[in-house]
Amino acid sequence: MKRLLLLIYFAVGGTLAIADSKIQADIVYGHKHGLAMTMDLYQADAEPNGAAILFMMSGGWVSKWAPPEQIQPLFAPYLAMGFKVFCVRHGSSPRYSIPEAIADVRRAVRYVRSKSETFDVDPECLGVLGMSAGGHLALMLGTSGDDGDPGSKDPIKRASSRVAAVAALVPPTDLRVAVWEAPETLPAYKNFPALDLELREAGPNSPLTHVTSDDAPALVIMGGKDELVPPRHGEWIAKALEREKVPHKLIVFPDSGHGLEGNQGKMVSEVTRWFVKYLADSDK
Repeated sequence: MKRLLLLIYFAVGGTLAIADSKIQADIVYGHKHGLAMTMDLYQADAEPNGAAILFMMSGGWVSKWAPPEQIQPLFAPYLAMGFKVFCVRHGSSPRYSIPEAIADVRRAVRYVRSKSETFDVDPECLGVLGMSAGGHLALMLGTSGDDGDPGSKDPIKRASSRVAAVAALVPPTDLRVAVWEAPETLPAYKNFPALDLELREAGPNSPLTHVTSDDAPALVIMGGKDELVPPRHGEWIAKALEREKVPHKLIVFPDSGHGLEGNQGKMVSEVTRWFVKYLADSDK
């Protein structure tokens, strides 16, 4: 993940830090097994547009911590456009499973929505962004959001986990071909303990199986030479979104691998335009 952040940073000019941006670190959005689940909030002094992007900090379903200032350049293009950005960390593999990571990020969305007045964001203008495992989590939020549990004693659980837009970069969309038990699984997947998941659990935790007509508009970007998450994952989800008439866009960079090498600048531009259109554009 750190290498990827550096690649993107230099690909878009290497000068993205916003001097007037503010960081609110280690916001606690929940607890599990005595541990705090946290997110960081980034915002610029530029005129806010009222929308927020939740970034899924996840690679291989491992959510690593880094000093917020080191990650800040990744979010600069979105901050400059008036978005607020929440960097969300979930419980990491191998201690926590993919279903548990999904539950964590759903809670993160509920938390931001329930505290929307405090954060000064529009609760109906929340987008999600992630790469690889983070893209999988982003698509899970976009395809399987719910309206919350009005009868819950926990006020956070009463809030909706639905999002208004998704940008997913090189996401695995169907875990039924990726978990270790799957006949089609790749040898490289043995490097990811999170994929030691029973085959019967793979479907319910795959975005592809949840696509319905009320899903969030989704931008999916794949690398044509990606051997870890082949571009067919993007084709599958695009076909399902098309079937359900969900606004979407699939981009495949033919010469890029899993890191979208050589196209990070284009990727940032596409993601920025997508969120402006579906989160900040009043005529969307």
